[in-house]
Amino acid sequence: MDLPAIDVEVVPEKFEDVKVEGPSFPCDLFDTEVVHKIAQALLPGLASACVDNTTGGLFRSPASVAVDIRKEMLEYLTQRSESFVAESVILEGGADTEVSEHPFDIISDFVDDFASSKRNLFSRVSGWLLSERREDMIDDFVQEMEINGFWLLDRREAVAQTLLKNVDFKNAFHCNMNFGSTEELDEHNPNCGFRSINCMNEGCNSSFCAAHMEKHDSICPFKIIPCEQHCSESLMRREMDRHCITVCPMKLVNCHFYSIGCQSTVPHCMVEQHQSDNLDSHLLYVLQVTHKDVSAEDLKRRVEQLKEVSPNELAEAKNVRSLTSKVKNLESTLGPLEVTVPKTENKENNENTEVTVPKIVL
Repeated sequence: MDLPAIDVEVVPEKFEDVKVEGPSFPCDLFDTEVVHKIAQALLPGLASACVDNTTGGLFRSPASVAVDIRKEMLEYLTQRSESFVAESVILEGGADTEVSEHPFDIISDFVDDFASSKRNLFSRVSGWLLSERREDMIDDFVQEMEINGFWLLDRREAVAQTLLKNVDFKNAFHCNMNFGSTEELDEHNPNCGFRSINCMNEGCNSSFCAAHMEKHDSICPFKIIPCEQHCSESLMRREMDRHCITVCPMKLVNCHFYSIGCQSTVPHCMVEQHQSDNLDSHLLYVLQVTHKDVSAEDLKRRVEQLKEVSPNELAEAKNVRSLTSKVKNLESTLGPLEVTVPKTENKENNENTEVTVPKIVL
């Protein structure tokens, strides 16, 4: 049996409004994101109920029971949502009971409970509920209903609005204000926190409640924001990660002399300044590689000698290879490196002496 070609609007009954003296014009604005999310959950819930109700049967298909089960589902959800306030009061008495107050979680639980109640004997006693085939059939039936226009999204959203209003007793997701005239209502609507607005960032098509504007603005991928690494650029939030690890002049990089001992990480744009400020330590690292058995004091004296001979030439070296080459060339001009021999005891004078001897640099 095919699904009906024309969808029939079915909307659950609403709570009867409390009677007040004179006319009342309520604001019917809702959190559109939550309403849409609830509406999206209704179709898979209906599909689950239809599939589980007909599985194993020879003469019935999910499509053959969809209309009747949808009607039962709406009646069930309406009843549960209208009695939710009383149920929540009872549940709060339980010591270990935790009940979500978010309308989507509440209504999703209602949908799951209804779908469970429609399972036939075969689906209850077999391993059907855990099978991949069941999930595939549910997904296929959801797609079939969408293609055939069965229970269109706008009608599901109308249902979702009513359900949300019934369970949102703290008025956190819908406006509960009433007005004495249409003029007052018209004046309120443009300022209502639940009015729907569009994101103003170029390229973003999101719409949301006005009350959520700051929240969306803080995560909108299209918002232009300053570079997180404090360079002069401003760019879209969604491009920030790529910018920071590729072209940002403030991205941190290892010093070019990292491999021989300099453990500094510096912004890419300040590498040259770092190398200029730390020329002495970089020279010392190079000498420690070429003169492995020489003391630090002797190497520091050699650093001063090298700087006296040609400070500008050394400053031009940008990496280990070039600095090492320049050091070797200058050392050939300076001659052998003088090293201090460790102290030895003079037995005759009972004194310790140090001897400085030249070391031949090959």
